[in-house]
Amino acid sequence: MSFDGLFTRAMTNELSQALKGGRINKVQQPFANELLLVIRANGKNHRLLLSIHPSYARAQLTKESYDNPAEPPMFCMLMRKHLEGYILEDIHQMELDRIIVFEVRGRNELGDLSYKQVIVEIMGRHSNIILVDKDRQIILDSIKHVSFAVNSHRAILPGQPYILPPQQDKQNPLELSEAEILRRLDFNAGKLDKQFVNSFAGISPLLAKEILFQAGLANRATLPKAFLTVLGKIKQHDYLPAITEHDGKESFYLFPLQSLGGEAKTFVSLSEMLDRFYFGKAGRDRVKQQATDLLRFIVNEKEKNEKKIGKLEATINEAERASEYQLYGELLTANLFAVSRGMKEIEVINYYDENGGTVTIPLDPQKTPSDNAQKFFSKYQKAKNALEIVREQIALARDEVSYFDALLAQVETASPKDIEEIREELVEGGYIRDRRKRQAKKNVNAKPVLDAYTASDGTEILVGKNNKQNDYLTNKLAARDDLWFHTKDIPGSHVVIRSKSPSNETILEAASLAAYYSKARESSSVPVDFTLVRHVKKPSGAKPGFVIYDNQQTVYVTPSEEIVLKLQK
Repeated sequence: MSFDGLFTRAMTNELSQALKGGRINKVQQPFANELLLVIRANGKNHRLLLSIHPSYARAQLTKESYDNPAEPPMFCMLMRKHLEGYILEDIHQMELDRIIVFEVRGRNELGDLSYKQVIVEIMGRHSNIILVDKDRQIILDSIKHVSFAVNSHRAILPGQPYILPPQQDKQNPLELSEAEILRRLDFNAGKLDKQFVNSFAGISPLLAKEILFQAGLANRATLPKAFLTVLGKIKQHDYLPAITEHDGKESFYLFPLQSLGGEAKTFVSLSEMLDRFYFGKAGRDRVKQQATDLLRFIVNEKEKNEKKIGKLEATINEAERASEYQLYGELLTANLFAVSRGMKEIEVINYYDENGGTVTIPLDPQKTPSDNAQKFFSKYQKAKNALEIVREQIALARDEVSYFDALLAQVETASPKDIEEIREELVEGGYIRDRRKRQAKKNVNAKPVLDAYTASDGTEILVGKNNKQNDYLTNKLAARDDLWFHTKDIPGSHVVIRSKSPSNETILEAASLAAYYSKARESSSVPVDFTLVRHVKKPSGAKPGFVIYDNQQTVYVTPSEEIVLKLQK
């Protein structure tokens, strides 16, 4: 847990410096568990993100853009009524708990002064955003309702008094001396990091381990000094926000965590660090929830076609015996005089063998000699006719597997709006039923919205994130002399540089985007082909997003989130 009480203290300070005295101009709720406030303060607009996501709960300033639903949720409507146009008077933390209070002042619909509190409780899956009437301390509403049946201590419902979560008997670590620290610890009991968490407010297991690491050989002399040194930096707001990469994972905190032993990347602010840390994480989680049924369908269709290919290949093996059935029929017809009903096989001379060899022909004892011969001729004719059809069916099934494999890769990098376009594509392809016929008809002629990036030299780079976007970008929007990129023999996005003469650096940046938005995003040295758009063609009747191209060159790049963030508009 990185977002502990001490991190909350630092974030509260950062938000206060940036937003205090600002005016709340907009309230948006892009997702069920996230609220976005646009606040004008210190001469510019700030975007305050309040999230109660069960895994990514946080409060921060953000530069990320979010798509808003066509109709705002009821909670968003209520927050607009009570907050838009109000002044953000103060931001403070409840002791060292992960609770941030935003004090707002404005005039209600009657013109009277009104004071409200937006209370953000950051507590994992119990997180909440609560709007409170300050004078009466009554809850006006919350983004998540909690009844007494769920929480016997308090109910978070409109009309209920606001009650703080249960208090814990912990001391403020920023106000302790060495002697007071030692009094709270039992060196004989061991597990000192857990004792830190249980005894001192605002300290997470992550910070507790860092203090122990800084102490070296933890004893009564070294431990209090390490504790006060680390906490002293926090008390003085001496931060160097950092994300530390270790064992294939990432952890963030107010400063680089030496105890993790990984490589640390530092940032100028906590909010910038959180934007980087949570880049894509919450979005992918939302997509996973939103696209569960779609993902299941795509996987099932892919597996169904793979099984179909296996059965068809078995049919081909059978069909390839056509000449053998013809031989059996002809030899059996020539030797009908030697065959009688009830025989299970017969050995005859093979007239087509120059060496005069023999052939053993299996027989059905229930059939007459002529019926046995006719059976082989029928099998021969059926196999001969089936061979061409089956090969054609195998080619179609392989195309379906490639198509659904590409969709799986697109879902991995999709945003919520991309998922809806993938769903529309499957509806148009006749794979699934249209659940929202009216809305689909309304949007059928809408142009896809592409992700736009800016190269280091200012050149625009466009990325298609699904087949509808890819088709639109490559076949309609891009100019014939623009450069087009795609991972070599790997499902992925179409990427176009909007320039006739891009620099080598821009070419490598576009290739990195193509590799990142592909099935090979976790790989290194990914081959990316690029060519002029004039050399890219869509075959007649081809699946959405499918093209062929020539005159290409290939570069090898390693996908990186850092490059994607750097190039984002």
